[in-house]
Amino acid sequence: MAFIKNLFDKNFLEYASYVIRDRAIPDLEDGLKPVQRRILHSLFEMDDGKFHKVANVVGHCMKYHPHGDASIGDALVVLANKEYFIERQGNFGNLFTGDGASAPRYIECRITPLAKDIFYNPKLTEYAPSYDGRNKEPVLFPAKIPAVLVMGAEGIAVGMSTKILPHNIIEVLEAEKAALTGKKFALYPDFPTGGLMDVSAYNDGNGKIVTRAKFDTSDPKRIVIRELPFGSTTESVIASIETAVKAGRLKIQSINDYTAENVEIEIKLARGVYSEETVDALYAWTECEQSISVNLLVIKDNYPEIMTVTAIIKYHAKQLSSILTKELELEKKTLLEKIHLRTLERIFIEERIYKGIETQKTAESVQNAVIKGFTPFAKEIGARGISDDDVEYLLKIPIRRISLYDINRARAEMEEIKARIKQINAHLKDITGYSLSFLDGIIAKIKANPEAGGGGIRRTKMGAFEKINIKEVARQDIELKYDKATGYLGTAVSGEVVCAMSQFDRVLIVRKNGTWIVKDVHEKEFAGENAWYIGIADKETLAKKVFTVIYKDAKSGCGCIKRCVIEGWIMNKEYTLAPEGADVLLIDTRDKFEFTLKYIPKPRIKVLEETFKAGSYTVKGIKAAGVRLSNKEVKSAAGK
Repeated sequence: MAFIKNLFDKNFLEYASYVIRDRAIPDLEDGLKPVQRRILHSLFEMDDGKFHKVANVVGHCMKYHPHGDASIGDALVVLANKEYFIERQGNFGNLFTGDGASAPRYIECRITPLAKDIFYNPKLTEYAPSYDGRNKEPVLFPAKIPAVLVMGAEGIAVGMSTKILPHNIIEVLEAEKAALTGKKFALYPDFPTGGLMDVSAYNDGNGKIVTRAKFDTSDPKRIVIRELPFGSTTESVIASIETAVKAGRLKIQSINDYTAENVEIEIKLARGVYSEETVDALYAWTECEQSISVNLLVIKDNYPEIMTVTAIIKYHAKQLSSILTKELELEKKTLLEKIHLRTLERIFIEERIYKGIETQKTAESVQNAVIKGFTPFAKEIGARGISDDDVEYLLKIPIRRISLYDINRARAEMEEIKARIKQINAHLKDITGYSLSFLDGIIAKIKANPEAGGGGIRRTKMGAFEKINIKEVARQDIELKYDKATGYLGTAVSGEVVCAMSQFDRVLIVRKNGTWIVKDVHEKEFAGENAWYIGIADKETLAKKVFTVIYKDAKSGCGCIKRCVIEGWIMNKEYTLAPEGADVLLIDTRDKFEFTLKYIPKPRIKVLEETFKAGSYTVKGIKAAGVRLSNKEVKSAAGK
């Protein structure tokens, strides 16, 4: 059993680690999941400037991805619809309607120049054997921008998940520039579906946002949805509206979907209903408003880590400088090698060193003759000298090239190479400035190309939303009835209508004996035949309603008054407005009124009734005792 347990534990940990690192969570360095990285790698290998059938790309990618063609095809469509790194041709689906893409054999794609600028550099990319050992695939691309923020990501692994929202690429690059120069920056999501967004709780990528549809309410009897909240489609929005209508939360006449290249959902309102009063209800009851929680989890140095947007931007600012430095040093090394070979080539031809090998009969003597021929020019060649590989290179120069050798052209080329090396040295000294100019170049290319993410124009408008009170937008169309004869209360009772309410409202029942209770509304329920007040149990409304109770004290029999406000309660728990054992004579909710007390006739009592003004007495807490009105034993009370 111990062996089996250890085996299960080991296998589970390996499986969990695999799902987290190699399937569901994107890597911080290039912002890609493994399947996305393999798709881009395939497109880089296949790139010839022309479009490729997606089916061919999927087939090529299967050399690297061991999970079948369906997962590759779906991932390619999603990646292509991000609009940045894969150029599309054909039907790749519709983000607005949720329609799927055509079959892979009918649609085409190719890598974009932007993807090459950002990801592609085989000399700096680390490669590892593919799953079957027959090919090499990139471990990570040396990405120059935080692609994970540009594209966004969503994935569920074992025991953890990630939800990263897409951001505007121009704003991401501007934030990276700010990080390079030590300036402050703030970055917020931007969605391809547009809409409105409240980012007050975004918390730098680990909080939440509220996103809304954009309405056209220019016609008071018609609402047109022009932009969708992120994560919704026209189909899901329409379905949520129809559900709200069936539940009685909205009143509309018809709904029509005219969406094509742009979203256009027309809602015609019912008679007596206007757009101004319907907007909040749409946000409250339908997918026209959505709250999205975010969790910025990425793989960093082979381990999952929750990061912030700010931390990712700063990380990639340093990574950009590092990658550009390596590229410049690599280019400089290549140019220095080129200068060395061009110098050897010039001396070899101009000084006719090749003439010295004509009489040689062995390969060794030929090599020695060439090396000996360069001896007088050692200072010009430099400390590196001439190697066996250099000799091999010189001996492979064709006779045609020697005979047509242009000294001036060769010198001009050397000057160009030296000028470029000088420029590289200047860039290496000011790598921050060079990084900024690189980002400026990428920004210029994106703005000049509307196909790349809409040219970098922000699509989602930011602002602060007022929180919608569901109770306020709920329709007050439920009639609550009370039958005094039977004492039944409810929506299905045949009696007097006491109030109109919504499905969220609760009812306050105050009985003639001073007891009160707050309950849910039912179709039919016994409330008692002695109900004095029935109304909606709304704390804001009740806070302004003063209950005046005239009662007869249980011990002395004297008349007392208590004025109070009902501020809080526990559902279905019975309370009382008067002290225990008191006989309630009168209850009233008017602010100012007069009432008359009638006293029990006794010897020496000449005044048998007396009138009081209720407004003369202070409003106290509901648990406070009442105030005695007189020392005479009261018989009855009546309001005026």
